[in-house]
Amino acid sequence: MNNSPHRLAYVVPTKDRPDDLRVLLASLAAQTEMPHQIVIVDGSNPDISSVCKEFPKLPITYVRCFPPSLSKQRNAGMAALADGIDLAGYLDDDLELDADATERMLQFWRNASEDTGGAALSIRNQPQLQHSRLLQFFGITGKQIGRMLPSAHPVAIPYVENTTETEWLYGGATIWRRKVVEEFLYDEWYEGHGYMEDIDYSYRVSRKYRLFVVGEARCMHYSRPISDARQRDFGRQQIYNRVYFARKMKQFSLPHVAWAIFGTFAINLGALMRHLDKPRWDRVLGNISAFRLLIRGTTGPVAGYWK
Repeated sequence: MNNSPHRLAYVVPTKDRPDDLRVLLASLAAQTEMPHQIVIVDGSNPDISSVCKEFPKLPITYVRCFPPSLSKQRNAGMAALADGIDLAGYLDDDLELDADATERMLQFWRNASEDTGGAALSIRNQPQLQHSRLLQFFGITGKQIGRMLPSAHPVAIPYVENTTETEWLYGGATIWRRKVVEEFLYDEWYEGHGYMEDIDYSYRVSRKYRLFVVGEARCMHYSRPISDARQRDFGRQQIYNRVYFARKMKQFSLPHVAWAIFGTFAINLGALMRHLDKPRWDRVLGNISAFRLLIRGTTGPVAGYWK
């Protein structure tokens, strides 16, 4: 059933997670109001086109994007939108949407102002906002959800029951006006898993359009923890990608950015001192590697998949 004046498409970048994708597609097949298009952007090896064929009633467009990179896959998905689509969003392949999530999201857009550019699903199992005094001391978090801090760090977005305006949105559960995705591309400098690519994208959009998390449109996110083998990649991107973002935007406070980066390293080092294990050692080494790259004046991206 499609009662909305809008035509909605979902873009789903995926890589080597057929079981997760199957759960997501099953939840889309159960929607009370169906999307008009679902673009699967597959970077898997081998490809997982066979999973898409298990759902013949879904309006799936299959796009192969290999070698994979999350930002590149997002852009490739949007390039495959059908004519007439006026709302298009990204879904992570490890989501499961509530049956009425699409219907609730379209209800929001029916009443949205013209200056609204993006709206995210509310993730039921999203961690609650951390009120750590240590994180606040270093400017890594704050008290007002969804805001960007002078340190170029975002305040996390927890599960919300009421629609909430924000300054950034997570990348994998968010719907945008088509004019927004035509005006703003994901920055493909963020290679691999693309740490901070969603903050980069949504914060750029928020300088021109309003952003919201829609409390009535809900989903679950079965996110995997960072694997032990990828801690060094993550530690490198933790520092290096943050500096790239701050330099690119040119509107954050350099002292605040530097203090937060020092705080990140100090917290990681403290965790290593407490636990003395290899994953934490690798994350600290990744941080140190990022500092070396920055001192050398390196500007190219650092790739890595860490989930």
